[in-house]
Amino acid sequence: MSIREMGAVLRRRWYVMLPLTLLGLLAALHLYRSVPVAYQSQSSVALLDSTASSQLPPAFGNPISNAGGSLVVTADVLIRTLSGADAARDLHGLGVTDPYTVGFAANTSGPLITLTVTGTDRAKVLGETSTLTAFAGEQLNALQAAAKVQPAYFVQTAPVVLPQTPVPQLKSRYQQVLGVIILGTAAGFTLSFVAESVLVARRRRREAAGPPAGPPVPSRSRRVHRGLRALNLDTTRLLTGYLALAFFIPSNLTLPGMGGVGTPANVFALLGLFWYLAAWLTGRIRPAPGTGLPRVVMCLLAVAVLASYIANAGRGSVHKEILAADRGLIALLVWVSLVVLVSAGIKDRARLDVLLRRAVVMGAVVAAIGYYDFFTATNIADHIGIPGLQSSVPQITTLDRGAFTRPRSTTAQPLEFGGMLALLLPFAVQQAFDPVRGHLSRVRRWGPVVLMGGALPLTVSRTSIIGVLIVVLVMVLRWKPQRRWAAIGLLMGAVACFKVIVPGLIGTIGTLFASFLTNSDSSTQARTLKYSVILPYLEERPLFGRGFGTFIPELYFFTDNQYMLTLAETGALGLVALVVLFFTGIHQGGAIRRLARTESDRELGQAFFASALVALVISATFDALSFPMFAGMFFLTIAAGGSCLGFIRRAAHRPPTVESPCPPTARPPISPPRVPVP
Repeated sequence: MSIREMGAVLRRRWYVMLPLTLLGLLAALHLYRSVPVAYQSQSSVALLDSTASSQLPPAFGNPISNAGGSLVVTADVLIRTLSGADAARDLHGLGVTDPYTVGFAANTSGPLITLTVTGTDRAKVLGETSTLTAFAGEQLNALQAAAKVQPAYFVQTAPVVLPQTPVPQLKSRYQQVLGVIILGTAAGFTLSFVAESVLVARRRRREAAGPPAGPPVPSRSRRVHRGLRALNLDTTRLLTGYLALAFFIPSNLTLPGMGGVGTPANVFALLGLFWYLAAWLTGRIRPAPGTGLPRVVMCLLAVAVLASYIANAGRGSVHKEILAADRGLIALLVWVSLVVLVSAGIKDRARLDVLLRRAVVMGAVVAAIGYYDFFTATNIADHIGIPGLQSSVPQITTLDRGAFTRPRSTTAQPLEFGGMLALLLPFAVQQAFDPVRGHLSRVRRWGPVVLMGGALPLTVSRTSIIGVLIVVLVMVLRWKPQRRWAAIGLLMGAVACFKVIVPGLIGTIGTLFASFLTNSDSSTQARTLKYSVILPYLEERPLFGRGFGTFIPELYFFTDNQYMLTLAETGALGLVALVVLFFTGIHQGGAIRRLARTESDRELGQAFFASALVALVISATFDALSFPMFAGMFFLTIAAGGSCLGFIRRAAHRPPTVESPCPPTARPPISPPRVPVP
């Protein structure tokens, strides 16, 4: 369905589109005038140890300041106390009636606490911030007095940033107004195509029931369809546009006010979902049979996310968490659109192969940019600026490990760069061996494999090396002995080349794994410590979690583990949905390999298997779905596996032809012995 056809439908059903759009505009205008402007004031306090030398408890000293050996733990105790119901009741008695938040100051690892009050009265907000700042010191003294600490050993609060003049929070107001306008426009768009579908179906029933009255006269919609058939957009072209935006626009550049989910690629995917709905409602496209498994699993994930959204609304979350939960719903819609477009929208196997090939080629270009970052010790994405977009990750700097610069290319982080390449590497290998592409030069066939495989060790990351090892173990071990030993020899030669071209890189990677096994690495120790810190949040809401997308580092901390993050945000239900999603990809790859008739399709199934297994394993090493490029490639490959499985199943059940008289696994029928005729 082309864009001009969609415009023709909207013109014919203007009586649906126009009133709902105007209703959304009027509602937004009323919201803008009626909702008062919110003002926000902040102050910051630091915790200082006593002047007396503290000794270990229980004999002497301060047991609160020595809990864990750092005042950061003391600050955490104070934050939890001020966030409790008793402190809120006491503050209400002191006149603090507006919402307030207490948390660690952003981008700091010390005992620095930020106090924030939000309200509609500017003068009142400033007074409440001063009251909250003083109350924090009183509560800390009360905690230490309850622990029978001598006054000489008291931890003190020192104001670092005095209560600031309240500033208007217009961003949230504009977001609400824009959300109402988008809701009205989307409702008008969807209902216009629903009306078109109902009226077209009714007209067809009337034509079928009534007697023929002469030669059929083509309707206006049919004439438009025939005249614009050459301009129709298919799903592969739409997804190619998504891939181009996702790969070549740095994933940290987003639309203002939308956070990390507001990348141009995600917005394009949402528009693609509207295109699919319009084509589906008007009968132009139908889901391909046998491809429903990814969509069913996405329904389970959507239920978990919506349940966590309701749980977040009922627990009295702060304003930042509410906005983060809204952004989580947008991310879910993006993932749903990718799964629906790929699994239900691609009707031809050749178009699916074209999509996978384009994804590999664009991924190879991103890998080539990573080489530039590594050898020039810079990030090319830092020099890319697009009008209207802003960075959702402030203060991105070049990351180093050892003597090497870790490239990130157009991604937001080296971990995302390595994880995304590890997802696409199996498909690059499969396409290099594909006999259909045998007429191409070796550079075109093996160039993406060399670029992606060589860029992964340059990230100096355990995640990337684990991804490469999984791909090698899953794919190489299934090859025939001749190809397998040749591949092992090439891998050993590649390691030797790295030792010569990049001296010290292999040793640095080996040191990373050695320190991980001995638990002597600082990053490993930090992750292990976070596992114990996150347990109270998991025990607080074990079933539905705190809300998808709400466990943000500004209020809490980085988890560096997608499973722990999912458990904290969406609870046990979300964790089950995520694990089922991973194993769905693994199952699809195995089923494709079992049902495939050709060796090329078997290797494609093995590629889907390896890609899903990579996502399953490396998600334990970083918060994978928090990065838009990795998440987009993951859901695209999961949906592509479901689409490919549908094609393979339909091919396996086709009747025999002259070229293929029987399935590969079927045995020829045994004919009875011929009896000579006298």
